[in-house]
Amino acid sequence: MDRTLVIAAQHGDEDAFAALILEVGDRLYATAYRILRDRSRTEDVVQQTLLTAWRKLPRLRDPDRFVPWVFQMMVRLAYRAARSEQHQADIHLLRGAAGRDADSIGQVADRDELEKAFARLSPQHRAVIVMRHYLDWPLAEIASALDVPVGTARSRLHYALRALRAALEAEGRRTSARAARS
Repeated sequence: MDRTLVIAAQHGDEDAFAALILEVGDRLYATAYRILRDRSRTEDVVQQTLLTAWRKLPRLRDPDRFVPWVFQMMVRLAYRAARSEQHQADIHLLRGAAGRDADSIGQVADRDELEKAFARLSPQHRAVIVMRHYLDWPLAEIASALDVPVGTARSRLHYALRALRAALEAEGRRTSARAARS
């Protein structure tokens, strides 16, 4: 992140802020979506994050911390949105799935099982998995963005992965049981 852009935006430069958002906006949206699993709520959270960031940016003490700061803000808003309305994951059918080879269909089924298992996780667990495995952040950055100690971030990641594995195994057992009944 360009420190000079952050400083310029802190002094009211709207173009500098727009440039900052261009750099971080897609990752903010992708992360929020993976936490919330709902496009409409994701858009609301990202918009609120950007508005809040613009309003609070002059109070940011360390311009080098802009990215973790804005992600921390987004995660808090996402948690609040998740608490306010428990929502089912929206699972989209892939276009052209019919007519694909058996291996491709198996991959779609695997992704569907992963999606269902991921949707069962709490927003806190989804957040830490997304930051670690989607954004490829080290634990120290995750801890900073979540405003928790590194040990807590490590623990959340451990329990999140454990819960994801358990949900995948449970989904696999359900799928096997359905197949056996057929």
